[in-house]
Amino acid sequence: MNILIDAFGGDNAPLEVILGSIRAVNSVNGLTVTLVGNEDKIKDCANRNNIDISSLKIIHTETVIDICEEPTEILKSKSDCSMAVGLKLLSENKADAFVSAGSTGALVVGSTFIVKRIKGIKRAALATVLPTSKKPFMLLDAGANQDCRPEMLLQFGVMGSIYMEKILKRRNPSVYLINIGTEESKGRELEHEAYELFKTSPINFAGNIEARDLPVGDIDVCVADGFTGNMLLKLYEGMGKFMSRELKGVLMHNIISKIGALFMLSGVKKLRRRMDYTEYGGAPLLGTAKPVIKAHGSSNANAFYHAILQAKSFVDENVIGEISQSLEQMKGKNNG
Repeated sequence: MNILIDAFGGDNAPLEVILGSIRAVNSVNGLTVTLVGNEDKIKDCANRNNIDISSLKIIHTETVIDICEEPTEILKSKSDCSMAVGLKLLSENKADAFVSAGSTGALVVGSTFIVKRIKGIKRAALATVLPTSKKPFMLLDAGANQDCRPEMLLQFGVMGSIYMEKILKRRNPSVYLINIGTEESKGRELEHEAYELFKTSPINFAGNIEARDLPVGDIDVCVADGFTGNMLLKLYEGMGKFMSRELKGVLMHNIISKIGALFMLSGVKKLRRRMDYTEYGGAPLLGTAKPVIKAHGSSNANAFYHAILQAKSFVDENVIGEISQSLEQMKGKNNG
């Protein structure tokens, strides 16, 4: 299996990309990781850090699409950038999956127009796994589509359900619709119509859920339009940083609290690990015709390592094939 990775996507590229890729190749038999990016800069980075990259393949590209550039430039002036080249190779079946920590907008545009969508999928959705007090859940759409139609939300629910069942091994995963109340009558026209579609769908729809219940809820998938989902995601990340900073301040307040912190160290480490996004890899772009993973912009080597393993599982479990089959079954049922 060959996983392509954008060597110059993210804040810590290419060093952390290289380190994460080498770890993945060394830990998985038969796995090939191909870096896409400027070969001279990749080799120079490896030499400066005394890293042997002989286990990695490299496909040379000159340019990179910056996070500040218009996403559509990936189809125009930046059609030869590392992200665009990687997506083209994926679309031509020269690789099995693609990972990038670069511009989210450019990745969504490039994946949609270069890799294309699964037949029948209205929009690809950015899906991210978030921690709770009980178990991680998947939030989608986390920002790829600001405006959505009810049938799109239903497809997000179907794709999220399949991903959680195949990748995180959740049996009959529960799917919730984010809303301002749990009652069926709550929300906008979008939520009302989506609720009706979900009720008659083949997935395990559990109703509406409020944002305050997400961190403590026993849920598997949460569906929202991209605007709402992205605000939830950013608030979730911000509160995580806030709580971590506050906890550190309390534990380091004085000599007594510092002594107490020593006895709590193992528990604190477990909590930090559970809240660490690098353990979850990246966010799959569900709905594309080939596996695409969006890694966090500040990903370190551990995050890239897990994103590569996530891409491998995406391929191994035939998630795209399962989504296609599920859509066909739903279409047949509706026509019947």
